Amino acid sequence: MEHMELEALLEAVLFAHGEPVGANKLAAALELPEAKITAGLAALQKRYEAPSSGLTLLHLGDHWQLATKNQYGYWVRKALETRRAVPLSPAALETLTVIAYNQPVSRAFIEQVRGVDSSSSVAGLLEKGLIEEAGRLDLPGRPVSFRTTDHFLRVFGLSSLEDLPPIRAEAEEGKEGPA
Repeated sequence: MEHMELEALLEAVLFAHGEPVGANKLAAALELPEAKITAGLAALQKRYEAPSSGLTLLHLGDHWQLATKNQYGYWVRKALETRRAVPLSPAALETLTVIAYNQPVSRAFIEQVRGVDSSSSVAGLLEKGLIEEAGRLDLPGRPVSFRTTDHFLRVFGLSSLEDLPPIRAEAEEGKEGPA
């Protein structure tokens, strides 16, 4: 398969898929080696960097997603007549922070860190698709654990969890290095 044809095929599949998809899943679906798919995705991502393109190819951890460039968001929302998403409350942001930095975590852990009931915050974050259930922890009662989603990465402009800013204590430790 020719390089440009592969890029066009990947573009079509990513557009139709809509959600983030792994290179391994694309390779299986297109019956091509994963290395060839990864190279095609990288080339496609580079092509979208051109100022003449309104699209971008997001690399979210080990997944890829076709999206519109941020600078055109206003007009895209206006054209689709979608209302602006309700901003997260301080309680929801606290809850999301606890999950993002400590995942997978149980609701009891979140409540222990925050010192208050977090049921409604967790429910709201699940509804918005920012977190998901990550299975059950190997603790008494086998509580449900939570983790962030690819949607969380996309909303906050992160490629992976390693891109999260350091926690204040970690940042201060870095400053206190050997003199």
